[in-house]
Amino acid sequence: MRRYGPAALLLLTGGAVLRITLSGELYLRYVQAGLRPYLIVSGAALVLLGLVTAFVSGGGPEQDGHGHGPRVAWLLTLPAVALLLFPPPALGSYSADREAAQRAAQGVGAFPALPAGDPVELTVGEFSSRAIFDSGRSLKGRTVRLTGFVTHGDDGAWYVTRLAVACCAADATTGKAEVRGADALPADTWVTVTGTWRPKGALGSDEAWPPVLDAGTVTQVKQPADPYEKA
Repeated sequence: MRRYGPAALLLLTGGAVLRITLSGELYLRYVQAGLRPYLIVSGAALVLLGLVTAFVSGGGPEQDGHGHGPRVAWLLTLPAVALLLFPPPALGSYSADREAAQRAAQGVGAFPALPAGDPVELTVGEFSSRAIFDSGRSLKGRTVRLTGFVTHGDDGAWYVTRLAVACCAADATTGKAEVRGADALPADTWVTVTGTWRPKGALGSDEAWPPVLDAGTVTQVKQPADPYEKA
C-alpha cells in the first residue's frame, strides 16, 4: 500500500478542503466569503489529482524498501485527516490577547454621519475608529450596539472583541472596546453589548485605546456564521 501514499494524501487534503467549503459556512472560519469558489476548484483539483495518481501508481511495480521513509511519509496524512474530521474553531481570545493593538493607519478627521435612530449597529472596528479618530465626535450622545466575543485584561477589565481579516485568518487583526458597568462573562463567550461611548484620552493618542463603552445591556448570543469583520 506504500505506493498509494501520495494519492491518499492528495485525496484527504482535497476532501478536507471540499468538506469545509461545501458544508454550510464552515469555511468562513478561515477565509473571506469571496474566496469560496477558489477553494472549491482547489479541492476538486486535489481530489482529481489524487485519483489520477492512484491510477498511475496502481500500474507500477511495488517498492521494496525496508527504510522508515515511506512509513514516516504516511504521517503527512494526519493533518489532513484531522481537518477532515475535526475542523478547528474560529480564532478567539487566545489570538486577540497575543496581538499588539493595531489601529487603522489614518489621521484624525471627520467621519460620515451615523444613520438616524438608536441604537445604531456598528462593527467593533467602526466603533473603535470613530472613538479614536473622529474629530466630529459622531458617537457622542448616541446609543450603539456591538457584537463580539469576550476577552479579559490583566487589570480585571473585559472587552467586546472582534477579529478583522482582509483575506484569511492568517492576517487577522484585533479590534476591541472596554465594557464598563456590566459583569464579565467567560472568555470567548459571544455577546451583543448595547451602550454609550465614554470619551477618554486625546484624539489619535495611545490613551484613547481601547475605547470605552458604558453598557446598558449585555446579551449572550450565538457565534455568527461569519465570525470575522472585514479589515
